[in-house]
Amino acid sequence: MLLLQRKQGGSIGIVAHTHMYEPLRHVESDHQAVNRLLAFKAGWIFDPLVYGDYPPEMRRFHRSELPRFSTEETECLKGSIDFIGINHYSTLYAKDCIHSRCPSSGDHRFINGFAYTTGERNGIPIGDPTGVGSFFVVPRGMEKIIDYVSKRYKSMPIYVTENGYSPPPAVPNLVHDVNRIEFHKGYLAALARAIRKGADVRGYFIWITLNGPEVTIQHSDLTRSIVQL
Repeated sequence: MLLLQRKQGGSIGIVAHTHMYEPLRHVESDHQAVNRLLAFKAGWIFDPLVYGDYPPEMRRFHRSELPRFSTEETECLKGSIDFIGINHYSTLYAKDCIHSRCPSSGDHRFINGFAYTTGERNGIPIGDPTGVGSFFVVPRGMEKIIDYVSKRYKSMPIYVTENGYSPPPAVPNLVHDVNRIEFHKGYLAALARAIRKGADVRGYFIWITLNGPEVTIQHSDLTRSIVQL
């Protein structure tokens, strides 16, 4: 790949899918849970390729469970990408599960920063619902996740490689698609704020249902979206 890059003058990057997270409660432990989740979700992918090792937040909790890179491997990995790609759709609340009791579930918290995530606080959704259960319309999350990535990786070029909206079942005004228009207006405005704060964003790509229906949606959802198109 590096040989082709030198020959063709291209750029090499990698993409991670990540929500943004906000503390469920106004306590320090939930703020820490947010930081862990971001490190376990985004940092797990990007840190080795930028800094040559897994995030210190992961090393702290997993120690010997994470492989150690040799000096040669570290030098090979460090600085090996030219840009970062982010697939971002939504924001969730995060609750600390180290010092607090959390609902039991099969969400594999040991690889999710020992945190519990939810789209509701006191029965109130964090944003308007969409056609995907864990996705809510939370434009401010776009600004926050881009700002986080930009600061953690020292203004490395960023591409938003996926962002888009799937309407809930039986939503009116499908022909005019008002909700989708409002979604992108909100998220692009948030992205613009992150750029004005210094993030080096080079591109933004809209996701539609036909880009990857086999990943998260059922046949009925795909059929409904095709009819809308």
